[in-house]
This record gives sequence, structure tokens and C-alpha cells, in this order.
Amino acid sequence: MIYSLSGEVIFKDHICGVIECGGVGYRFLASGKTLACLADKGNKAFVYTYMHFKQDGVDLFGFSDEKELQMFKDLISVSNVGPKLAIAILSTFTAEQIISHIANGEAKEITRAPGVGLKSAQRIVLELKDKVGSAIFDTGNDTVGASSVSTDGSAVKDAISALVQFGYSLSEATATVRKCDTGKTTSDIIKQALSLLSTNI
Repeated sequence: MIYSLSGEVIFKDHICGVIECGGVGYRFLASGKTLACLADKGNKAFVYTYMHFKQDGVDLFGFSDEKELQMFKDLISVSNVGPKLAIAILSTFTAEQIISHIANGEAKEITRAPGVGLKSAQRIVLELKDKVGSAIFDTGNDTVGASSVSTDGSAVKDAISALVQFGYSLSEATATVRKCDTGKTTSDIIKQALSLLSTNI
């Protein structure tokens, strides 16, 4: 399994890139975000990768960061959402924006991505709502439910913990939560933090 590529960029366009590692050029498909971040031809670059095996061969996908890679994995775990559709979604939205749309049940927003119909978007929201963190939803848990407002700082701790589960570092999550209205529920703090993280990209 190829976990990542590090080497010289020998080709890139709006669909894919090629990085040469040890004399071998590895072609990978990627989102518009990753390709925009990819160094120009002749320069060094690094991408995380995911190998997708299919009947007629293997496709390699590249990602600029681990958050995008994890979101890709989550998206392709949804029924009838394949790798290329996941890349189309990641080319339209950042990982933070996707999490926010799922958290708020905004299936219609996800249909803005090319090739994503309403039924597919609804499946994404339904099947991934637990994966992006139960703290965002009112599940009846007294600790992280939408009705819980904490006076002892537990809501802040739960919000930081949820952001870490999304793939953010502890320092990044803590710094972002400190900018939020910490007097609100855990759910509201997380939504506000995700909004801040999305605008900082």
C-alpha cells in the first residue's frame, strides 16, 4: 500500500498530478484543492495517497493533508459514492465545509458538487452524521446533547475533543474553541469552531 509520495513534480493538470520517486513517476488523481496546492513542475512536493482497487486496475488518489484524506475515506464508505464522486465533492468543498453541511443536515448544499444528486447527498448526511462526531447532533446524551450547557468547562472540553476526532491537532482545536462563545452548548461551540476553521483555509 502506498501511503504517500515525496519527490519531483513532473506533470500536473486540473485532474491529476505525477510525482517522480526513485526514478518512477506515480500518477494520482486529486481534488482541485490539492492540485492548486501542488508545487509546479520541476519542484519538490509531498502528498498523502489512497489506492483504490477495481476490476480493471488500480487508481491512486492524492491529498494535500490528512483531513482531506480522511474525508475522502468517509465519503467512499457511503453507499454508491465512488472515489471520483468523492473527489468531485472535495473539489467543491473543503473538509470543514463538508463536515458543517453534514452536521446541519444540509443535503441540498452538497448537491452543488458536480454529479451529486439529492439522494446521494441525503445518503452522505445520513450515513456520515455519526462519523463526523455525535456531539454535533442531539442524540440524547446529557454530556454532548444540544440541550447541554456547562458551567464547569465540560462543553469546551467536549468541543475540543470532537475537533481532535475530526483530525485537528490539540493546539489548533484549543486555539479555535477559545475564539468561540464558550457559554453556548457543545453543539453550538463545535459549529462555530468549524465555521472559523473553514474561513481560515
